[in-house]
Amino acid sequence: MPAANLTRVEAEERAAIVGAPSYEVVLDLTDDGETFRSETIARFTAVPGAATFIEANTRAIHELTLNGSPLDPAVVSDGVRIRLDGLAEQNELRVVSTNAYSKTGEGLHRFVDPVDGERYLYTEFAVAEANRVYAVFDQPDLKAAVRFTISAPAHWSVLSNAPSPAAEPIPGTPNAVWRFETGPVISSYIVAIVAGPYASWRGSAASVDGREVPLGLFTRASLAEYADPEMMFGTVAAGLAFYEEAFGVPYPYGKYDQIFVPEYNWGAMENVGAVTFNESYLFRSRVSDARREQRAIVVLHELSHMWFGNSVTMRWWNDIWLNESFATWASTLATSQVTEFTGVWATFASDEKTHAAEQDQLPSTHPIVAEIPSIADVEVNFDAITYDKGASVLKQLVAWVGLDAFQRGVGAYLAKHGGGNATLADLLAELELASGRDLADWSARWLETAGVNTLRAVIDTDASGRITAARVEQTAAAEHPTLRPHRIAIGAYELQDERLVRVHRVELDLDGAATEVPELVGLARPALLLVNDDDLSYAKVRLDDESFATALDHLSAIDDPVARAVVLGSAWDAVRDAELPASAFVRLVLANIGRETQSSARGLALARLELALSQYLADEHRERIVGEAGDAIWALAELADAGSDAQLQLVKAFIRVASSSAHAELLDGLADGGTAVAGLEIDLDLRWELVIARSALGVASDDEIDRALAADDTAKGRQLAETARAARPDPAVKRAAWERVMRDASLSNDLARAIAEGWRRARPAELLAPTAAAYFDELQEVWASRSFNMAAIIVRGLFPAALVDDELAELARGWLDRNPEPAPLARLVSEKLAELDRALAARARDTASLTVDAQ
Repeated sequence: MPAANLTRVEAEERAAIVGAPSYEVVLDLTDDGETFRSETIARFTAVPGAATFIEANTRAIHELTLNGSPLDPAVVSDGVRIRLDGLAEQNELRVVSTNAYSKTGEGLHRFVDPVDGERYLYTEFAVAEANRVYAVFDQPDLKAAVRFTISAPAHWSVLSNAPSPAAEPIPGTPNAVWRFETGPVISSYIVAIVAGPYASWRGSAASVDGREVPLGLFTRASLAEYADPEMMFGTVAAGLAFYEEAFGVPYPYGKYDQIFVPEYNWGAMENVGAVTFNESYLFRSRVSDARREQRAIVVLHELSHMWFGNSVTMRWWNDIWLNESFATWASTLATSQVTEFTGVWATFASDEKTHAAEQDQLPSTHPIVAEIPSIADVEVNFDAITYDKGASVLKQLVAWVGLDAFQRGVGAYLAKHGGGNATLADLLAELELASGRDLADWSARWLETAGVNTLRAVIDTDASGRITAARVEQTAAAEHPTLRPHRIAIGAYELQDERLVRVHRVELDLDGAATEVPELVGLARPALLLVNDDDLSYAKVRLDDESFATALDHLSAIDDPVARAVVLGSAWDAVRDAELPASAFVRLVLANIGRETQSSARGLALARLELALSQYLADEHRERIVGEAGDAIWALAELADAGSDAQLQLVKAFIRVASSSAHAELLDGLADGGTAVAGLEIDLDLRWELVIARSALGVASDDEIDRALAADDTAKGRQLAETARAARPDPAVKRAAWERVMRDASLSNDLARAIAEGWRRARPAELLAPTAAAYFDELQEVWASRSFNMAAIIVRGLFPAALVDDELAELARGWLDRNPEPAPLARLVSEKLAELDRALAARARDTASLTVDAQ
């Protein structure tokens, strides 16, 4: 059942009526079926005589009383909301109901492990899904304490926000009951319950206030061998100490559990003291250093939320960026300071800022402080604006006010509003006091407007090559014309002993359409003049022609990974803006990737190379260039040091771009051992990548997929087998896969994703054409009948993006013209169309380059 769409107006009206809620919740999780029993006693104050409602997403209500008087569920409940009339000053509501488990990662998710047949349960209550489990005023500013009493099989672990009590056996049954103490006063979306026979590890971390904070780590029993408690506990202990010192506020809760859960829609979720993680962060096989870096960032991201987001929480979802942007920025800073990944700011420049700029150029872009009229609008705003642009702008703010002042202001904000709710205005007030800077104009232009600026250096030189004038020009897109204040650095680089070395640096504030840079006047014109060196600001960068030519020829000769990231990001922006031919970007990556030393930079460059090969190349030479790129990547993999991170990334990249019969033979040799690469082990996950790639090329048999599944008959293995089967270049297979994802409501979220992933692997892309029209015909029914997460999986996953043609663009445009509502659905489709239009423009630019080359 889709959730009720709470509006901001309704939330404000209810908050004016209701106060001081608390909940006692009794759950019976002993029944091995699709439902569970829930009993809620909600206590709260109210304006006497007023009326409001409480959310309770139920299958059936068995008992319902308000202040001792029974209510008729058929009259006051629609299965999602219960109407409450004639409230008293002090109120007690009792709701006894049957509620449903989910298989979509929302509410209380139920998963059965095929390895041991055991049930594993966990909750995901963001954005407003707590009401699937108990009756609750499900909005962030009605914080409350919850006391859980939970019955479950006696051999399970049961976790919540409060420390877990000892299990009390229920005589004559295989079950037990866990009677939790009352939990902390928190928002409903960060309440958590986790239950099942999880494997566990214990540790502790020292807090600045003298406490030893208990740490827990939990995984499914069948994944216990892949847990990494030393890393997880060590990172948390170091991060906790870092944040306590940086914010000047002790860790605000009594324990910190980290639980890896199956079929999870998010990377992780910051439930108070019970953080849940996607199981993809349990590494079953060797992964790149970039993937390990990402895991460390995620661990520290969720930990930072305990202060920023959990202790101090937004009043309404328009300030969700405060949670996510701050955590993204803070976790990057912490990762650079307390982990081995000291070069993580280069990853930030390459990854987060690029994703932010890409999102910021979509028709759905929005200010960082977005207008959120309802819960439905929150779901689609968990995007690269909310996370990555916000964090990029905070990085600019840190450069603007200084790190020390920023941290003092954040600490004062946390101390003043700890345990409550706050707004952006509250944070800016503390930052102004700490820094002495007026941030009203900065906030208006950076946080309350959309779009990304473009910065470029313009220089004049005399006959001797000396700079006689220099300025930085700032432009903005016509539809988002705001010019912003930037704190930037400009680096001058020269070639010295085959290295591109920075010989001069200028740091300055700029504003308006043009800002003069007198510090550069009189210098010899450098080989490379890099605007936004050190990546201080959030902006697109365009290099002058001479600098760009130098960068293209000598990218790998730049020692600083952040500078390399800025240059490569500029080139990628130019491709996506149809200014640089995709074929030139392919040459740039292939010429330099073999000498890239940063794992994350290498991985991101290879991912962008893959997208350029599949989406942005001209038809006339795509097949040739894709084949040549595959050959080049394989050659680089053979040249890489045995067992190195570069070797692993290059082999995986080759597997993804393999396109020819010769490539298929190499894949076959890797799979059966006939082609050996020194230092490379074909482990569990790498074997699956080979099977899926061979299936997409049409050379993997049923027996090959079945053998791979027999060797890995786990939940993950079953999903990967579905991906492999759906990847086959067979029209009947593609149609059957599309039908399953579109229509089979019994599929879990992860299974639907896996099948859609295989379906999208289409060579040729025309395999996806037969379902294009039907896709648009089904969208409204899908949106109306599925939960947000399942509907979004279908809308995003079955859009035939590989079909880069005008016919698909016209289908999408026509659908949008006829279907402006619901707005979140139209937004998702408009984003897909915008990316398609960008691909069409990039292909046209690449085609034009062929004409120029021929001349």
